Amino acid sequence: MKRDMVLVGAITGAHGIRGEVKLKSFTEDPSAIASYSPLETAKGAKIEVVKVRPQKEGLLAILKGVTDRSAAEALRGTELFVPRERLPEPGEDEVYVHDLIGLPVHLADGSRLGEIVGVADYGAGDLIDVKVEGRKDTVLIPFADQYVREADGEKIVVELPEGFLDVEEKR
Repeated sequence: MKRDMVLVGAITGAHGIRGEVKLKSFTEDPSAIASYSPLETAKGAKIEVVKVRPQKEGLLAILKGVTDRSAAEALRGTELFVPRERLPEPGEDEVYVHDLIGLPVHLADGSRLGEIVGVADYGAGDLIDVKVEGRKDTVLIPFADQYVREADGEKIVVELPEGFLDVEEKR
């Protein structure tokens, strides 16, 4: 992608026979994803959201030009992006997950731990995936007040419990 694009949703499947798609929204208000239409795919194709409605597992959406189940199925797995400049500025004590990637992570004592290479959410809250300097692996750290002491847009400062970074010897 050429511009600074932010992932705001993904098409997870087809619904019915008239081309509706199941849509997982990553916006604070899930239905707000429609207000950013047209959205873009990773390949730069435009996808226009005509209408969304809530469903038990996310949203159901009608997309412009998608009129049958086959066309909807072909979009399964498509990630949807919006240019960063079209998003509102985050409020105080808020941050876009997208903006965390690449930030350095320091321990509370000032030493550098590594760099954020990703952010995951398995349902219990965001986890920052940190590539630890001097190690081949990464470590997942909850992006919660208990661990994150400072997040100023330039760096993240974490305070970790004793033993958090210990690696068990593999036998």
